[in-house]
Amino acid sequence: MLLSLLVASLLVMGSPGPSTISVTAVGAAFGLRRSIAYTSGLIAGTVLVLLAVATGVVAMLLALPRIAPVLLVASVGYILYLAFRIATAPPLAMHDASRDAPSFGGGLLLALANPKAYVAIAAVFTGSGLPASVKIVVLAGMVVLIHGAWLAAGTAFGRVLRDPMWSRRVNVWLAAALVAVTVYSLT
Repeated sequence: MLLSLLVASLLVMGSPGPSTISVTAVGAAFGLRRSIAYTSGLIAGTVLVLLAVATGVVAMLLALPRIAPVLLVASVGYILYLAFRIATAPPLAMHDASRDAPSFGGGLLLALANPKAYVAIAAVFTGSGLPASVKIVVLAGMVVLIHGAWLAAGTAFGRVLRDPMWSRRVNVWLAAALVAVTVYSLT
């Protein structure tokens, strides 16, 4: 049962989504060191989503008809803002110190606003016969590993992007991918 939980979480939670695409894009646009706070916020927020799903808080909130549309608009608005920040980030070689990388709070907000996170975590959480406490610990560990892997991929990719033309293209592509994955998550 544990192996199936690990595989399911890797495939479902680790697949491209707003959180994983954004951490990759931030890593590529701002480098490893400047992306740690944002990644930590994503991890903390995703673990909070995990706890909200596990305790039934999400089900209670979504049962309130006026809350779901507000949460959706806030989620989409923040993801569009983040996509703009990624698309307009300067190339790593031309880093402007006055331009801050996304913060811990930004990562936390995206994780809490990420519609895919709720669906993916609920699917994985309910699909195993393990005790809830074991699932929470295992899935929290997977959240750390998955975000770390996507950040590593983004920073490795970013090392290649010292050329301003390629950097701009990739940043715009990653920002567009973030928006596209979010739209896909909502349908």
